[in-house]
Amino acid sequence: MKTVLMVAEKPSLAQSIAKILSRGNMSSRKGLNGACSVHEYTGSFIGQGAHFKMTSVCGHVMTLDFIGKYNSWDKVDPAELFSKAPTEKKEANPKLTMVKFLQVEGRGCDCIVLWLDCDKEGENICFEVLDAVLPVMNKPRSTERTIYRAKFSSITDTDICNAMNHLGEPNRNEALSVDARQELDLRIGCAFTRFQTKYFQGKYGNLDSSLISFGPCQTPTLGFCVERHDKIQSFKPETYWVLQAKVNPEKESSLTLDWDRVRVFDREIAQMFLNITKMAKEAKVESVSKKEKVKQRPLALNTVEMLRVASAALGMGPQHAMQIAERLYTQGYISYPRTETTHYPENFDLKGCLRQQANNPYWAETVKALLSEGINRPRKGHDAGDHPPITPMRAATEAELGGDGWRLYEYITRHFIATVSADCKYLQTTISFSIGPERFTCIGKVVTSPGFTEIMPWHGIPLEESLPDCEKGDLFPIGEIKLLEKQTSPPDYLTEAELITLMEKHGIGTDASIPVHINNICQRNYVTVESGRRLKPTNLGIVLVHGYYKIDAELVLPTIRSAVEKQLNLIALGKANYHQVLEHTLDIFKRKFHYFVDSIAGMDELMEVSFSPLAATGKPLSRCGKCHRFMKYIQAKPSRLHCSHCDDTYSLPQNGTIKLYKELRCPLDDFELVLWSSGSRGKSYPLCPYCYNHPPFRDMKKGMGCNECTHPTCQHSLSMLGIGQCVECENGVLVLDSTSGPKWKMACNKCNVIVHFFENAHKVRVSPETCDLCDAALVDVDFNKAKSPLPGDETQHSGCVFCDPVFQDLVELKHAAMRHPMHRGGQGKRQGRGRGKGRRPGGRLNPKKPKDKMAALAAYFV
Repeated sequence: MKTVLMVAEKPSLAQSIAKILSRGNMSSRKGLNGACSVHEYTGSFIGQGAHFKMTSVCGHVMTLDFIGKYNSWDKVDPAELFSKAPTEKKEANPKLTMVKFLQVEGRGCDCIVLWLDCDKEGENICFEVLDAVLPVMNKPRSTERTIYRAKFSSITDTDICNAMNHLGEPNRNEALSVDARQELDLRIGCAFTRFQTKYFQGKYGNLDSSLISFGPCQTPTLGFCVERHDKIQSFKPETYWVLQAKVNPEKESSLTLDWDRVRVFDREIAQMFLNITKMAKEAKVESVSKKEKVKQRPLALNTVEMLRVASAALGMGPQHAMQIAERLYTQGYISYPRTETTHYPENFDLKGCLRQQANNPYWAETVKALLSEGINRPRKGHDAGDHPPITPMRAATEAELGGDGWRLYEYITRHFIATVSADCKYLQTTISFSIGPERFTCIGKVVTSPGFTEIMPWHGIPLEESLPDCEKGDLFPIGEIKLLEKQTSPPDYLTEAELITLMEKHGIGTDASIPVHINNICQRNYVTVESGRRLKPTNLGIVLVHGYYKIDAELVLPTIRSAVEKQLNLIALGKANYHQVLEHTLDIFKRKFHYFVDSIAGMDELMEVSFSPLAATGKPLSRCGKCHRFMKYIQAKPSRLHCSHCDDTYSLPQNGTIKLYKELRCPLDDFELVLWSSGSRGKSYPLCPYCYNHPPFRDMKKGMGCNECTHPTCQHSLSMLGIGQCVECENGVLVLDSTSGPKWKMACNKCNVIVHFFENAHKVRVSPETCDLCDAALVDVDFNKAKSPLPGDETQHSGCVFCDPVFQDLVELKHAAMRHPMHRGGQGKRQGRGRGKGRRPGGRLNPKKPKDKMAALAAYFV
């Protein structure tokens, strides 16, 4: 019996697909990485009995990155990133050990069926999975086919079974187009971002963004927002005049007429028209026309239209809307939400989808009427050849989906019902009047057949006053004629919906990446989202775009990215060579980069006007070791210290508070130490600003504080304050936090483990002696007599934190309040005797490996 491995893109999808194909008769178990499950069942595969193993990945298995040294901003010239810097595929999330998991499940399998999402990214993940699994699968006979690709658009029984019966092959060209996009975005984005971030953050203190990023799609997206801002700023309002007439067809009713000239910009001419018309006493009907008009039902729904409506009508950002749509898809409520197509294929079961909605109280009547009278074929839209339009696949209630999920589902369903409804028909009556020599018009609309506007009432024809019955030559008394003075108004800031339209029109990004680019410019503090989901550029965003225009407009105009997108699409269609497109595009941007670097002064002139230089920002905090003057602490992200006398900037640890550390100095460079803290429940450690940026010893890296410094005699160093190896991570050392008294603690210098001990002790010191059992440093503790927890009212004790029975009830393990998402929370009192994990590295004694690592862990988690 063959073993068939099947891989979906998300764990929830794997479960749904396995449930459908096994008809619910499957066994499930957790995979070794804890994130993915494996669902097993037996069935038939291409006419033979087979054992199926259905599992999943969690999005991309691999990600593209530069190798080793090229990830250092300091050691590499950004210009090298265009061609010299080699790249490699790394695991996208190393903690998930996805490659190992796939290999364990794939070992000994005969065939693989790829159930990844059916778009370009999905095809790319197919080949990432194949690269991991093929080496461990059973070798096929010479002509035997072992790789299959399932094509599906929704998680319904029909669609999934149909996909299983018509398996194809993965598309190498589409996968290559994604590889090309990833490499272009990495090389171009990193080169420009690194250069302009280092250049401007080294000069200005209040940029209020930790990264001055550039992206081939992100920057043109920002360009659209700034272009609208510029139009608003340069707008000069003009005064104009409008002639408004009212006639009284009956005694108590009046009708407002619109002037055929619309408006004039000259006051005297407007006054002349007013005087002429005022001479007439009556308005004469010149013509009456009645026309039946049609308001077309909408085209079927694609991703871009869904995101537009979600932003404009539902008040949801594109990124949020896309996440909700993906959740509805994985739960089987809607079809695949990433599609450019607005045309249903001929064989699409429209009636079947409509029947699903026949019992929903909101639209049951409309649906039943459509099913009994017969549906209309949806309008012919654009067929991009990817997925059918977004369609509701299964009935749902507000209680099932809740909040935003229901609001988006309701819109998708109403839109679908509208596409198979009739057009809206209405009668438009136009009456043309003359008052003296001037012509005026009045238009009225009466709905004759509401059609799709019943299900989408917001598209309905607004109710208007009914027009009087009249014929040519009829006369009506004039109620009033007056001159209205008005002003032209500037355009408003772009809404997200308008921005999405512009991005689609100019070919910036794909239906999948548009929300990401919009989210990026918000995250980078280039634009802020105002009421009505309007995007208002910040000072930084405006200056950047103006700077690009000044140096090289093509960096911000959509033209060059649009051309690149076309080339990437040609790769996907197999009409362009992957290597040639990559080489050609990188060559263009490399030249642009060199020109940008040479011309950066142009952008700098604009920056000077809007932002303050480092010397004028921040407040004095600690003394520089070179000139002994005060350096200024700049709190704006990224926080740093700047010495205006030496013109040096020193980066600091982020996401915490910085204060002066008792005016103590570093013995190596005479800089005053500062103390970084993440709060009372977190970690804190001192650091020397100079050593933090320029590691003094070979075994230290940039960004290490005193708790990782290997200076042999400094009182703040790891050598003097290190107690023993961390109980959770491989390389960490638990270091005494000498500022933490009276609530003493030691914290790991690598992970977020904190050990609280000796509360209310008067003094805690690390002894030069070590424990005979575990090699950890001994600790000398002094208590006040009144508060001493030591036996026999003793006030002093020296012993091992891990092994000494006197200390065992005075030690408690916790995790820092600032948690890393992958760390487990929780805490536990230590019970029983455990062993430490070795002496601190460096210092006066050679470190030894812990004698029994499992015992040390057990001591904390019994």
